Amino acid sequence: MRKKLRVAILFGGKSAEHEISLISARNIVEAMDKNKYEIVSIGIDKRGRWFFDEGARLLRRRAPNQVKFHRNSDATAVLPGANQTPMIRVAPRRALGAVDVVFPVLHGPFGEDGTVQGLLKMANVPFVGAGVVGSAIGMDKDVMKRLLRDARIPVAKFLVFNRSAVNKIAFERVKRTLGLPLFVKPANLGSSVGISKVTSKAQFSPATKEAFRYDSKILIEECIRGREIECSVLGNENPIASLPGEIITRHDFYSYDAKYIDENGAQLVIPAKLPVRIVRKVREIAIKSFQILCCEGMARVDFFLRDGRDIFVNEINTIPGFTKISMYPKLWEASGVSYAALIDRLIQLALQRFRKEQNLRSSI
Repeated sequence: MRKKLRVAILFGGKSAEHEISLISARNIVEAMDKNKYEIVSIGIDKRGRWFFDEGARLLRRRAPNQVKFHRNSDATAVLPGANQTPMIRVAPRRALGAVDVVFPVLHGPFGEDGTVQGLLKMANVPFVGAGVVGSAIGMDKDVMKRLLRDARIPVAKFLVFNRSAVNKIAFERVKRTLGLPLFVKPANLGSSVGISKVTSKAQFSPATKEAFRYDSKILIEECIRGREIECSVLGNENPIASLPGEIITRHDFYSYDAKYIDENGAQLVIPAKLPVRIVRKVREIAIKSFQILCCEGMARVDFFLRDGRDIFVNEINTIPGFTKISMYPKLWEASGVSYAALIDRLIQLALQRFRKEQNLRSSI
């Protein structure tokens, strides 16, 4: 009988997207073939503590904000291994054993930004998704947009401000540069957390304060009036792109509430009703963006389509949502890759990359 792969699902985290991570992790675990995989669930609470989730509470059908981790005796640490890493329960120091691969399902900072990826790389364990560089670039919208712009991929006009320059943010200057309406957002976050649409001077200061609640660097971005298109990418050296989909929001913009709270907040059109040439162009730009930003494994690339012809990249998400209504898996289903097959492929991509990296020399 073939040995099952032991997969550690890493979920929760310190970011404002903690609850979405729990939902995504639950759906991934439900989709995994239990004949192929032995699942180890490890939760990270909002204080950043790691816990072995022996009862797999993420599988229970309850509100994410009601999920509580175990007592401190269930705390977990990662220790480096020769080829794989054991997950060690610190107290009472019972080893959980080696895992074959880690699947980080962590949205936002402290999980999607290269921090966890660096830890796992130092521990010498395979993991799903982008590596340290791709994760960090994908999380920092400022760096991401600069690299895309330098590669001549169209992005919205934007300005960047650090907290130290908060007193220099002049509404009239920003308005002259970007026009109205405009968007104010944290540079490092996702799921539309901390984003405000500004249509007047009175809204501007509260919007910047809201964005600075989540990050020490913010973006102020022009509003591109157009259709919201998304495309999923899968692969390492030779990535492929899904059919694109469209989000038609019933809110002022595709906010956190529209994504996760209001069941009728947005309509997902999959595949998007687009001319063949636009579909081809979106897929080409999605793959090019994925490669320019040093991504691996998976990513969802978000676009604006203006006047039916002008395509702008809004952002890339290196650990996209895996909820029941999330675009990343739905786009692959529409492209002929089932949810379970997608999970299989992501795990195999992680193992392939790990084997390739093991052949690289790290010393003279």
